[in-house]
Amino acid sequence: EDDFQFILCEGCRQESPNLKLLTCLHTLCLGCLSKNKPLGQCPVCQTAIPQASDIPDTDNLLFASLQARLKVYKKIVDGVDLFCDNCKEASEFWCSECEEFLCTKCFQAHQHYLKRENHEAKRLMDIRAGSAKDFIKGTRRTGHLSCSNPTHTSETVRPHSTYCRKCEKPLCCSCALLDSQHAFFCDIRSETLRRQEELGIMSQELKQKRSSFEATYAALQDEAVRLEQVQQEMRELIRQRVEQLVRLIRQEEEELLGLVEAQQEQGRQEVVRELQRVEGVLRRMEAGERLVEKMSLYATEQEVMDMQPFIKDSLEQLQQLQPPATGDRAQPGDLAECRARLQAL
Repeated sequence: EDDFQFILCEGCRQESPNLKLLTCLHTLCLGCLSKNKPLGQCPVCQTAIPQASDIPDTDNLLFASLQARLKVYKKIVDGVDLFCDNCKEASEFWCSECEEFLCTKCFQAHQHYLKRENHEAKRLMDIRAGSAKDFIKGTRRTGHLSCSNPTHTSETVRPHSTYCRKCEKPLCCSCALLDSQHAFFCDIRSETLRRQEELGIMSQELKQKRSSFEATYAALQDEAVRLEQVQQEMRELIRQRVEQLVRLIRQEEEELLGLVEAQQEQGRQEVVRELQRVEGVLRRMEAGERLVEKMSLYATEQEVMDMQPFIKDSLEQLQQLQPPATGDRAQPGDLAECRARLQAL
C-alpha cells in the first residue's frame, strides 16, 4: 500500500531483503549501494558514504521486518496456500508471536498451552477485513529478546524481564540472579520506552533545528531565483543592445552604400564628360591631319591660298590644347569618405 512505500530502497524504489542503513539515515539495497560506492556519496542526499568497509554493517531491521510482515498480509489477502503449519489442513488463524498459520483444531491446542504467553491468534477473515496498517500494528512484538550470553542460546528475555544498564544488554533470569558483575537492572519494557523517549526528544530537537535549515534553504532558493532572474534580465538586455547595434550598423550600411553609389555616379559622369571632350579633340586632330594630307595631294594653288588661313587658325587652336592632368583633378571614385567612416565604425 502507499502507506508503506517508505520501506523500499530509496535508490531504485524496489523491494530488497538486504537493506542497509547509512549514516545519513537513508536506506539502500546492496545493488544501489554497490553502484554508488565508487562515487563515494549517497544518491539521495549526496552525503559521503563511509569508506571504512565496502558495505555498512547496519541492517535496516525495521524495514526488513515490515517487508516480511507485509508479505504475510498479502498472502492472507490473496488466500493462496494457506495451510496449517502443524497439520497442513486449511488454516483459519494466524499467530503473530509464533509466526504460524493454524487450523481450528491446532488453534484450540495453541490457546490451551500458550494462554500464559499472551499469544493472540487472529482469524484470517478478520485480517482480510482490516488494512495492512492494522495488521502491521497487530503483529508488533513486545518482547522475546535473546539473552546476551552466547552460551544461553535457548534463553529468551520475556517482556518486563531484565536489562543490565551497565552492559547495555538483555539478560535471562539465570544471568541476572547468578552473575555478580551485572548491576543497575531494569525491565526490558522500561528500557525500550526510555530509548523511544530518547529518540523522540532528539527528533523534537531536530525539528527545531530543521526550521533554521528550512529557512536557510528557502533563502538559498530565493537567491537562486534572484540569480536566475538577474541572468535572464542581463541576457534580455544584451539581446536588445545587440539588436540595437545591428539596426545602427544596418542603417550605416545603407548610408554608406548610398554614398558609394552617389560618388560613383558623380565620378562616372565626370569621366564620361572628360572622355567625350578628349574624344572630340582627337577627332578634330584626325580631321586636321586628314585635311592637310588631302590638300597636299589634290588642292590647287587657288584652293590652298583660299583655305590655308582658316585651317592654320584651327590647327593653332588645337596646338594650344593640353590633355587634362589626371593627377591634378579630384578623384571622385577613391571613396576616401567611405573608408574613413568604415574605420570609425
